[in-house]
Amino acid sequence: MSEFDTPPSRSISGALIGVIAAALLLAVGGLAWSYVLSTHLNREDAALREATQQNTKLAAELRETNARLKVTSEEMGQSLGLTQKQLEAKAQNLMEREAADNRRLESAQKANSQQITAVSSAVSDVKTDVGGVKTDVAKTQSDLASAVGQLQSMKGDLSGHSSLIARNHDELELLKHKGDRNYYEFTLNKGDRKPVSTVSLELKKADPKKSRFTLEVYADDKKYEKKDRNINEPLQFYTGKEPMLYEIVVNNLNSKNQITGYISTPKSAPVPPTVQ
Repeated sequence: MSEFDTPPSRSISGALIGVIAAALLLAVGGLAWSYVLSTHLNREDAALREATQQNTKLAAELRETNARLKVTSEEMGQSLGLTQKQLEAKAQNLMEREAADNRRLESAQKANSQQITAVSSAVSDVKTDVGGVKTDVAKTQSDLASAVGQLQSMKGDLSGHSSLIARNHDELELLKHKGDRNYYEFTLNKGDRKPVSTVSLELKKADPKKSRFTLEVYADDKKYEKKDRNINEPLQFYTGKEPMLYEIVVNNLNSKNQITGYISTPKSAPVPPTVQ
């Protein structure tokens, strides 16, 4: 045998070691695969159990939901039935109200028609009355104009000024209606100073037999004496910041101590706080 030949026992041992190593590798790989597969199977099993629990829970919830839906459906059916009855009742009520409103409308129209007829008749009567009133007013104006025309026009104690005078209360009323001036009636007692219009008057003397009198006029802090004047004689004087013509007319000497008459003032003259 040569020194370069390999003994047979050493070759067999190397092959055996290789086989054992391969077997060990296969065993380790199998164990690793078994572990991985087992872990995967455990996970899948846990997932399956969880899915089963979820299905069970969902099934219970579904049954509960179906039960609720059934109850709700029954309640809705009852509610719809009740609503239908209410709608029918409301419709009937509306129809009855409409009929009642129509009856009231017809009654109101009939009453209005009667009122319109009555008003038309009343308007006709008023037109007739107005026509009569116009005629009466025209006649009154004519009578007033005629009566005013009969009043005397006398010249006052200031030269160049004359005016219509009233000789009694009735004629004074005519002058008031004429509306040209303001008129204030008075009664004076001897010795009493009395405010009339915006001036004051005082009777000093009266002589009924001669129909003459004397009085004093106080105006603008001045005194005017009208001495020995006749009844129905216009006694004139100016007064005011912008002088205006005032007139005094004495109509009656009641006694030695009393006279009656009036003062007339322009329409634009001041008005006294209290008309005497």
